[in-house]
Amino acid sequence: MKMLKNHVILFDNECPMCYAYTKAFVKTGMLAQDGREPYQEIPPDICPLVDHQRATNEIALVNTETGEVTYGIQSLFKIIAHAMPFFRPLFVFSPFVYLMRKLYAFISYNRKVIIPVAVKENTLQPSFNQRYRIAYLFLTWAITAYILTDYAHLLTDFVPLGSKYREYLICGGQLFFQGTIIIFYREEKLWDYLGNMMTISFAGSLMLLPVIILTEYFDFQPSFFLFYFLMVAGLMFLEHLRRSKLLKLGWVMSITWALYRLIVLSLIFIFNWS
Repeated sequence: MKMLKNHVILFDNECPMCYAYTKAFVKTGMLAQDGREPYQEIPPDICPLVDHQRATNEIALVNTETGEVTYGIQSLFKIIAHAMPFFRPLFVFSPFVYLMRKLYAFISYNRKVIIPVAVKENTLQPSFNQRYRIAYLFLTWAITAYILTDYAHLLTDFVPLGSKYREYLICGGQLFFQGTIIIFYREEKLWDYLGNMMTISFAGSLMLLPVIILTEYFDFQPSFFLFYFLMVAGLMFLEHLRRSKLLKLGWVMSITWALYRLIVLSLIFIFNWS
């Protein structure tokens, strides 16, 4: 692969995803060894060329010879197209560029709730984009509920099956339940908390997928499905505690998170919800 010389990409060193893929650019020879720097530590010779806030939202690639700066998906296209020229026609195909720009923005504006880390003081943070956060909540809600609807069929020996919309209502209900509580508790954390909460739910549902797939090929005892589900729920609770600590929310939201599930489970048994 051909190296893009005299260029520096500015990544977010508080973002594990950004750290990983920019490091991959260097390791594969797409960029020079000194071709990546954290935007939190922008070199003095590059500093005046870069829109600092934009660089926190869209990864910046600086041409150190000409001073030209590209941002976001165009930065990634430039590096990849230089290393693998056969991608160039795709990277100028308008529908593909449009979709990739939207996908990049969707991930970039939600990266702090996908993989959260402790935020350092006095550092620039990505701008909040409510439209992309709502889109993230909707997508994770839909996928999580879909997977849980499939898994519910494996728990019929323990929990009444219910209608095909039940899991969608339960997942959506938790958004409103927890959202209402945090508005009264710590309103300024509303969107960060909901994003983190739905990442936990989404990750938990993905952990159920292997079992759903394996049931097509193997026979399991009904108790295995219950045990596995409880194990996943336990891991989700631990992750909720960890993320709540990062958000400095204490135990309150974790307690209400568990309480909601107990309330819903009680209602299912009391009314045989269907």
